[in-house]
Formats: sequence, C-alpha cells, structure tokens
Amino acid sequence: MRRTALAALTVPLALAGLAACGAEADAGENAEEPTVPAGVQEQYRVLAGELAEKGETVESGEWTVNLITEAAEPWFEVHGDEAHFRAPKEGETHHIEIIPTETATGRIVPDVPITLEVVDADGQVAQRKKLSFYHSTFFHYANNFTVPEGGTYTLRAHLGVPAFNRHGEEAETPALTEGATVDFTGIELTTE
Repeated sequence: MRRTALAALTVPLALAGLAACGAEADAGENAEEPTVPAGVQEQYRVLAGELAEKGETVESGEWTVNLITEAAEPWFEVHGDEAHFRAPKEGETHHIEIIPTETATGRIVPDVPITLEVVDADGQVAQRKKLSFYHSTFFHYANNFTVPEGGTYTLRAHLGVPAFNRHGEEAETPALTEGATVDFTGIELTTE
C-alpha cells in the first residue's frame, strides 16, 4: 500500500513505561505518567514533517518503508577512532534516504541491511548502492547517488533481515524475520 506522506507519525513508544526489556510499568494509582524523552519526540516530529513535505511511504507486511530524496549531502565517516568529513563527490546529485519502521509500532528499525536501486523509465538499473546508517535529526539509512539525467524514476529498496536478537517465548513467531522489497514509482529526480 503506497501513501504519498505518512498520515500521522506518532511517537512509537509504548507509553506503559520505559522499563528495560519491555517490563511492564506499575499501573497503580500512584504510578507516574511515563515520559518520552524530548530527543525522541523531536526525532519523530522532524521525520513526520519531512515526510509530509517531500516523502513517500510504502507498507509491506511488517514493514513501513519511508523515502526522502534530497540534494547530495556531506557527512562524517568514522575510520578507526576518528571521524573524517566527507563532502559530496563530484557528480553526486542526490542523497536518498530510507527510513524503515516496524508497522506495528512505528519504531525506526536499526541494523537493517539495505540496498537501493535507481531504475530508469526503461527498467534499467541506473545505479545500485548499499545504504549506511546515519545519525542525524532522525535515524535513517542513506547514500549519495549520481542520477544520469533528470526524469521520472523508480526507487527500489531491498531490505534484508535485521541482525539483532529478538526477545520472546518459544511458541511465538519473532518479529521482522523476513526482509522486503518495495518500489517507489514515479519519483521525479532533477539534476539541477
């Protein structure tokens, strides 16, 4: 199911408490109202705004996959113990971001291997790159791409299975044990 923007991105924490490993909070009359840290609230507020302004969203099973396209951007890369500034390379035209969230909770999912393809109108892959995880105003996966010419493209995101462990009981089916491939069609990319 495709949506042109995330209709309502709410803070995806279960407000039953912020206890470790999903332990339930005291539900008694004297229990304090749980609070969501300001940074978490801001992350989802900014993400919702960017998706409403220039984003696309596609749902696929347990995944809700969000897309944001922007002009090529700089970032810091960590090599060893040091962070080095990396300016956009010559010819890079777009910074393409994928924000995978768990449909059931709205939480941004970490540790997801993602490859993104830029597919032209003839169905040919113009460029394919692995995405890296980024710390920013909201966590996301991205890379800079070189779009050969302005036009309408399909952006195809291949999400692998996250490598993290999952809590649960033996009889349960663990969450997010299947990847997904989603297409964002009719995406206008300019080279200006």
